[in-house]
Amino acid sequence: MSNSFVKEHFEVFVGTQKLREQLTDILTDADLNFTPGGDAMTLGELCKEMGEVEHAYVQSFKTLKQDFAYRNNEPGLAIGIEKLRAWFKALDEELNSTIEGFSDEEMAALVDRGGGFVLPRIVQAHIYREALMLFIGKASIYLKAMKKPMPQQWQEWIG
Repeated sequence: MSNSFVKEHFEVFVGTQKLREQLTDILTDADLNFTPGGDAMTLGELCKEMGEVEHAYVQSFKTLKQDFAYRNNEPGLAIGIEKLRAWFKALDEELNSTIEGFSDEEMAALVDRGGGFVLPRIVQAHIYREALMLFIGKASIYLKAMKKPMPQQWQEWIG
């Protein structure tokens, strides 16, 4: 099954996920402990938080309710790049196959995000991509503070 979102936007959607994949390709376990200071979380905690956000979106597509309460308590997740990489891969596969499986009519089903904020799944998909871009923006600050080179696609997509 396919839908207009997949036909018209999926290349950019998946391309945005590749930005996060490129991040995990250049990081080490030691890098995940970096914090720019103050009350900022470590880079590993920031990555873990993004995974929890993606999980909330996956579930919202399935249940039509947004809930950000989920926390992944897997030991070592925020300090192990291989664990993060595997988790992100599984999340992306689940999210993408879920979206690809919907018809246009199913993509029009409404997701209740709480507080009276209700919108179609197709808009929810765009909002997820925005959340992912916000994460990439945050992560780029960490990379710059660590003096890590930006992957080529990052330079082309976000500067």
